[in-house]
Amino acid sequence: MTHPYNLVTVDWLAQHLNDPSVVVVDCRFALAAPQQGQQQYAAGHIPGACYLDLNQDLSSPVQAHGGRHPLPDLGAFGQKLAAIGVRSTPPTLVVAYDDSRFAFAARLWWLLRYLGHDQVAVLDGGWSGWVQAGQPTTTELPTPQPGHFTPAPRPEWIVDIEAVRQREAETVLIDSRSPERYRGEVEPIDPVAGSIPGAVNYFWQDVSDQNGHMKAPSELAQHWASLDGANEVIVYCGSGVTACVNLLAQALAERPMAKLYPGGWSDWCSYQSPVANP
Repeated sequence: MTHPYNLVTVDWLAQHLNDPSVVVVDCRFALAAPQQGQQQYAAGHIPGACYLDLNQDLSSPVQAHGGRHPLPDLGAFGQKLAAIGVRSTPPTLVVAYDDSRFAFAARLWWLLRYLGHDQVAVLDGGWSGWVQAGQPTTTELPTPQPGHFTPAPRPEWIVDIEAVRQREAETVLIDSRSPERYRGEVEPIDPVAGSIPGAVNYFWQDVSDQNGHMKAPSELAQHWASLDGANEVIVYCGSGVTACVNLLAQALAERPMAKLYPGGWSDWCSYQSPVANP
């Protein structure tokens, strides 16, 4: 099977649901109601899909620094991937979906690519698109055949707070949060409002439509055209989650992978760092 590149349609997934080289992962989640995604999965999901939780599976426990969603322990995460049937060789295609315009599915997409597993895609339109297309759903829990996953991390894909502080003038630092949060007008989650000085705002929801469909590659290429002259691009959000949607959109525009600051704003303000209110 030829693996699709980063994004699959509902029709494509429906035709490959029974393919043993495809593993489907439900990533639905709600920051304000952490149990909601698991409850939604139990109430109905794509046949064969396993569930991975943002807090429990796609992140490690919160510490004093490192942000609200630190990257997961790689060994433990690799074991979880293997348990749901993901194989490094021959590579499994992982298809992730959510119901939040890629907010959480893109985190799994990025994590897998960061760990050297490029055979991963997100479902265009997500759960709502699947249901609206009349595709089957189930409450039956899958019994996956265990795989074997070997993490091969790409450390050059991430930066910490010191790298952000010491970035060169030619580096473009992208804040993926809403314009209101970027400007410091509101802050519903973190203790300090504002943004990292020098950052520019590219709201993560601007790369998709309200129905959870990614914009066309030509539109995405235009959206990111201002990055053409940058020597380096660093992307952040509140805690390294929705920033991955912007990284996904850049990949779909065939741009090189930018660097992620996983700790994001929640890590930055935990150090009482300087704050901008553009």
